[in-house]
Amino acid sequence: MKLNIIMDTNTLLLLFTAVGVSLSRVVKVSPGPLIRVQGQSVSIRCDVSEYEGPREQDFDWTMKREGLSSLNVISTFDSRFADASLRGRVDAGLIAYERLADDSVELRIREVATSDGGVYQCKTPSTDSVIRGNYEADVLLTVIPDTLAVSPQAPPPVVPEGSDITLSCNVTRQLAHPTYLSITWSLKKGTAPQEDILTFGPQGGVALGPRYARRYAEGSLRLVPGGRGGGGGGAFSLVVGGASPQADQGTYACTGREWTHEDGGQWRSIVERRRDMGAVAVTPTGQSLSVLASSSSPSVLSPGDTLSLLCSVDGLDPPVVSPPVGGGPPPGRVDGGPSVSLEVSWLLDGSHLITMDREGVVLSNGSSSLGDGGGVSLERTGATDFRLAVRDVSEVSDAGEYTCRVRAFVERGRGAGRWYMAAEKSSQGLEVKVARQDPAFSLAVASVSSPKATADPTELACHVTNITHLPRGARLGVAWEHTSLPGGGDPQSPPNPIGSLDANGNLVPGALYSDRLKSGVMSLSRVEPNTFKLRFLQTQEVDMGQYVCTVGSWSINKLGDLVRTAQFHSSAHTVRWEPQRPSLSVEAKRLREASVGGATFEMSCKVSAAHLAEGAGLSVLVQSQEGLEGAARTAVSLSPDNVLQLGGDVDPNRRDSVVLSKSGPMEFRFRLSGVQLSDRGFYWCDVTAWTKQTNQSPGQTWTKAASAPSNKIQIHFQETGPSFSLSVQSDTTTVFPWETAKMECSLSVSGSTPKTDHLAYEVRWLFSALRGGVAQTPLVSVDRWGVVRKEGRNSSSDLSVERRDAHTYTLNIHGTQDSDSGEYHCVATPWYLSSSTGAWTQAGELSSTPVFLTVRFAVWESLKLPLLYGTCASLGVGLFSLILGVACAHCCCRNTTHTPRSRNKLMDLEMD
Repeated sequence: MKLNIIMDTNTLLLLFTAVGVSLSRVVKVSPGPLIRVQGQSVSIRCDVSEYEGPREQDFDWTMKREGLSSLNVISTFDSRFADASLRGRVDAGLIAYERLADDSVELRIREVATSDGGVYQCKTPSTDSVIRGNYEADVLLTVIPDTLAVSPQAPPPVVPEGSDITLSCNVTRQLAHPTYLSITWSLKKGTAPQEDILTFGPQGGVALGPRYARRYAEGSLRLVPGGRGGGGGGAFSLVVGGASPQADQGTYACTGREWTHEDGGQWRSIVERRRDMGAVAVTPTGQSLSVLASSSSPSVLSPGDTLSLLCSVDGLDPPVVSPPVGGGPPPGRVDGGPSVSLEVSWLLDGSHLITMDREGVVLSNGSSSLGDGGGVSLERTGATDFRLAVRDVSEVSDAGEYTCRVRAFVERGRGAGRWYMAAEKSSQGLEVKVARQDPAFSLAVASVSSPKATADPTELACHVTNITHLPRGARLGVAWEHTSLPGGGDPQSPPNPIGSLDANGNLVPGALYSDRLKSGVMSLSRVEPNTFKLRFLQTQEVDMGQYVCTVGSWSINKLGDLVRTAQFHSSAHTVRWEPQRPSLSVEAKRLREASVGGATFEMSCKVSAAHLAEGAGLSVLVQSQEGLEGAARTAVSLSPDNVLQLGGDVDPNRRDSVVLSKSGPMEFRFRLSGVQLSDRGFYWCDVTAWTKQTNQSPGQTWTKAASAPSNKIQIHFQETGPSFSLSVQSDTTTVFPWETAKMECSLSVSGSTPKTDHLAYEVRWLFSALRGGVAQTPLVSVDRWGVVRKEGRNSSSDLSVERRDAHTYTLNIHGTQDSDSGEYHCVATPWYLSSSTGAWTQAGELSSTPVFLTVRFAVWESLKLPLLYGTCASLGVGLFSLILGVACAHCCCRNTTHTPRSRNKLMDLEMD
């Protein structure tokens, strides 16, 4: 026991020793010495850390001048702590403190005077149990006179765009203590906030505004020291090169600052002066730029003459910098002045013709030829004069309105190499007229190949003769039109465009002839320089009529556009022949008779044709009907491309029993194996003749030429089969919810009863919500192969069908609901294997009498479970609430003793 007490005592001593070592009070003030300017505000911060006692600490500030006693300045604990000589300034708020946190406070002196210089001490009264660490910290404050002076020089109020703006400013101060200077140029444009351009200092560094970093790197923004005077001051000039109205127009200002370098490596501005230098307006180049176009040629030129136009530029000050002879960029600017270079373009009717860029390189629009013997040339005859020459003019290519467009480019900064377009102006338009000489020629249409009958080829030629005044390099284009022949007293229809070949030889088909021209059935061609042809590989009846060709002459102007100079129409040429209509006749013959069920029926259809084109195709459609007045049904069809397709009324299981084939060039054979009762009726062939152009691709469509039906052949035989009856019964007609209801659908067979394996049934169950209701809803069905299909219902009950024996089907309704009440019907369709035909035969559909099912609602059965669940839940919640209340009362209601906190902020120290 004694050993344990000794060990506990040693543990406590070690703990107190560790706490004492870790908690050593530290008081810090702003790093000094501090140098401030008279009349400015001073802030000295004091922080305390690693202390004991209350979280909020108190601070006392004192000040001691050299050779004088210490003065109390201000205290956070005692409001009357200040010395009498400082009481008035403290009460007026000129000397105050600002608590930044529980352990931090800041001493603030407004309008500091030179007498405020001295050593300031921040002291914190002790709240620790053990005296450890430092409780005060000192900092030296030096107050110097305000001698900063800023003297700017006013810049020129107006400068031309692209020139330099020189901003000179002199910043000085009396060097009594180690302080430093900086100078800042700024610009204010309109109502926008002032933006700094460049700052130099306080130790030789340069700081740039966001928009001026690139210009400084390129050299268009330059700092020029103007010399340094005594006392550490100096004159500086900032040169803003390549001035523009958008970026450099506004009011400039110069700001000088005096800095001190405090302990800790921080720079602090202690005083600053800002002076406005004056407003500068930048004159845009476009205000004085003017462009004048003049002509030294006659008002009306003759074809082949030379056009001479002069473009003069005026209003640029200083003069334009011209590129040196032999090319190359223009030389640099004169001192301080802008460097302006011109780009000159000539436009014809608003379209670009030729350009001389600002480096003297001539560029055309791609259709004009340059140099000796060329059609268009542009040369510089003076610093601001540009001459355009157009040789061998023509009315088509060179007549129109000529305009001179000038773009003035200004360099941004001295030698920066960055040019921007400062202005763009165009001269007045000069109307140039050239005497017109229209070409003339004659047209004639002749038949190269005339059709004698439908589907014969046809070829027409359009000859151009007697050509005069056709311009050199002109091209011819042709267009064909067709007009149908009037018939039966009807007026002649308007002409339809067939197609055209433009001046470049491109085919432009007409709307009605587009497919035939694209497929190659028709063609347009130019076989000689003055002959055009229209060709039909197979002429149709709709092609009879009158044909007209239209030929136009086209020339290319200096802008590269095709211009039509003349157009002439030929006389109408008539194409006609006596058409012979194709006709068909079809004869059907019975080849095999089907006198009993299961036999094979076969017939042939032989086609005779007249005036049918070579290469025509035949399609066959085998149709049937029960009686002569019944609806026709399609059994099978064969297309002209020999594609076989069964009719929609044929059972897919009998696909192999229906055959249609081509047995000869104009003969078809139809065979039906295993005939049934449903196959009885009349059968015939419906044959159609189709034509196709000889060069058409296989994927293109056929054109119907003629069609004809054959005579009808009957399939007739008698067969008696078994007879069936249907009945339905239910074990009960009344059930309760969620019970299972059962209904049986029984079929009976009489007559010639087949074997059980030769019988099958299709059974369907129908439901009606009302007794005797007409609307019946399908529920479930089972086909003759035993596949069950359920229909969608609005009930949660489930349905199933089971086959009890060969003739009995049971419907089960599992989990019946109130919505299942109503009438139920059974509908069955028997199928039997015919002994005579050997094929499955469908008997007539049977319908049973209805059975009404009633689902009763049991009140007690539906309520007993909810009542039982509610009672158990209420007892469980009450018991849980009782246990919870007892637990809370036991845990929370305890008697606790509150130890009040001492109101004295200072602790009494007892020393042993």
